[in-house]
Amino acid sequence: MPGYVLTYFPVRGRAESTRLLLADQGAALTEVEVPIADWFSGKTDLKKNAVFGQLPKFQDEDFVLYQSNAILRYLGHKHGLAGSNDKDTARIDMVNEGVEDLRQKFGKLVFFEFETGKENYIKNLPNQLAPFEKILSQNSNGTKFVVGNKISYADYNLLDILHCHLDLSPTCLTAFPLLAAYTERLAARPQLSTYLKSEKRNKRPITPKHKQ
Repeated sequence: MPGYVLTYFPVRGRAESTRLLLADQGAALTEVEVPIADWFSGKTDLKKNAVFGQLPKFQDEDFVLYQSNAILRYLGHKHGLAGSNDKDTARIDMVNEGVEDLRQKFGKLVFFEFETGKENYIKNLPNQLAPFEKILSQNSNGTKFVVGNKISYADYNLLDILHCHLDLSPTCLTAFPLLAAYTERLAARPQLSTYLKSEKRNKRPITPKHKQ
């Protein structure tokens, strides 16, 4: 299959940030959905062949890459979404690492502690979101992106994790006006808006634990 190919489960999960980036950049993407039962049963050799035994798997012609953040960084550099200088590149990477920290906490809640930990997680969520509000405030008073005047791969990752938390707690951004406006602003980008409203996107749950 030519061009970009993304292999993942029929959920948003750790592939969604890549989907957001490619949709917004107008890049063609072929998706291969792997039924979760097939993955765990060994019906497919994908798990055995995956470098770390995990998906997503990303292909750019004959180049194969695993690990969601490595995929994001690769596409960020390839599409000019990784900063215009070394300092901005480092700042973008820093924000992306912060998003990863939050994503891991979200995943722990959803997969292991949802029934017992949801209330405390939401109660503590402002402490997790505040650093991102502060980061936005330090760049053009929060009117643009996390770093500089151009969208970066970290913006797509942040947008996705914010969407995950809005699904969990629809009012979670009420105390964060910059993040709330940022989320709406990015989601209104024409090609991104089309993707976010698409049937194929909205039929996918955030994780296997989420039901539409």
